[in-house]
Amino acid sequence: MRKWFESDLPLDGISIESVELDAKSRHQLPKLLAGLQYIFITPSLHEAVFHILESSVCSKTNKTGRKGMSLWELFVMGVLRLNLDMDYDTLRDIVNNHNSVRGILGVQTRNVFDEKAKHYPLQTIKDNVSLLDEQTLNAISLEVVKAGHELKKKESDLGAAEPISLKLKTDSYAVESNIHFPTDINLLYDSGRKCLDMILKLSKEEKLEHWRKVRAWYKQLKKRYRKVSNIHRKKGANYKERLEVATKKYLKTGRDMEKKLATTLLELDYSNLQVLKIRESLLYYKLMLVKHIDLVERRIIKGEKIPHSEKIFSIFEPHVEWIKKGKAGNKVELGHNTVLTTDQHHFILDHEVMVKESDSQQPIKILNRLQEKFATGYTLESISFDRGFYSKLSVDALSKAVTKLVMPSKGRPKKEAKDQGTEVQKQLTRKLMNKHSAVESNINELEHSGVNKVPDKGIKGFKKYVAMGVLAYNLKRLGKMIIDQKLLPTQVALNKAA
Repeated sequence: MRKWFESDLPLDGISIESVELDAKSRHQLPKLLAGLQYIFITPSLHEAVFHILESSVCSKTNKTGRKGMSLWELFVMGVLRLNLDMDYDTLRDIVNNHNSVRGILGVQTRNVFDEKAKHYPLQTIKDNVSLLDEQTLNAISLEVVKAGHELKKKESDLGAAEPISLKLKTDSYAVESNIHFPTDINLLYDSGRKCLDMILKLSKEEKLEHWRKVRAWYKQLKKRYRKVSNIHRKKGANYKERLEVATKKYLKTGRDMEKKLATTLLELDYSNLQVLKIRESLLYYKLMLVKHIDLVERRIIKGEKIPHSEKIFSIFEPHVEWIKKGKAGNKVELGHNTVLTTDQHHFILDHEVMVKESDSQQPIKILNRLQEKFATGYTLESISFDRGFYSKLSVDALSKAVTKLVMPSKGRPKKEAKDQGTEVQKQLTRKLMNKHSAVESNINELEHSGVNKVPDKGIKGFKKYVAMGVLAYNLKRLGKMIIDQKLLPTQVALNKAA
């Protein structure tokens, strides 16, 4: 059974609350560690976070009697990975060798060269960090934000019964997926290559009579793909005629492979569970092969313009969307738009990965989520959007719930809209519009915390990665607030001594 944290320290062990952090450092790591330390030493926040972790993580693992990694350790590692924008190999090196990080993990001893000290294998880190899901991360992030608001409330000497006013800003940006730039030609090659990969796996489970020259198939497919790709890229004399001839040969290789795969699928022994598993993957890649044979033929041979709805931008990440936000250089991004709502203290209060949705569909959904999360002890003083979020329905709904709404309409502002309101109201609107740009810096900071390109697989992995990044960002913001207010345990001890 997993523990919350390791309470039985060795004789020379360093407790988490006594870890000294460099408050003068400009690096983001001490700020993140300060936020984590604050969670650990604050009873109410400590209880809330660990109950969320326990209800989520412990329900996914079998109660076999093995202790496993503590909830605190896997939580700290997950946050570190995103905040420092690093891969698992870098994370392994840091958690095994960085004194402050090991102190916050609760495994540091005063003898830093102790050979018996706890060290983490790479696969153990991967297996445990992957247990955190999107809902768990969002729930912890909400607790972190509320803890930050309570600190600000104490700093501003507001009464305990007085509600906290939220001044919000909302914007969206594109989070990219880790895929290569798609064309029909290279997606056809990817499909064929993965079909052959599955055939090689099947050949280890049973004898396949028709695939003795599978390596030759790889070479032929790649040769014909390269030929078509080079002609398409370099163009030159008789470009269209040469491209058509090369494409027909490329398509013939794909069709021959598809027929051979169909025969193989009929002859497999499905009593073998491993064969059944590989067959499922093979059927998917074969479907992608057939689809892209059709798309390449229609586009290059028949000269058709393929509708956007029929295209897939990655056979490995089929959920990915083609995003064009009118940026300089006509930039195209492949991933999903993510909408963020930040407050006056730069915490991210709400986020959502949009799948086949536009900005104008979001404001009412954002309002509903905010009202659910901050139902008691809060008032929505203001919220600002840019023009892309505008719709008449959203303006009507949000105007009733928010004291001051800023949502410019698309196109030039109408004269009637300009004339509405007193001079004081107009100045307040102008002030909120000027402050709205602060959300761009929040987005930039989030991107530098790792949420610019997602390496994890699948739409669930994509959303979980973004949620982890938002949590890491909020923790760093909380840590910065603690350092600024000199609330680190070591700073408090020094102040008392003085």
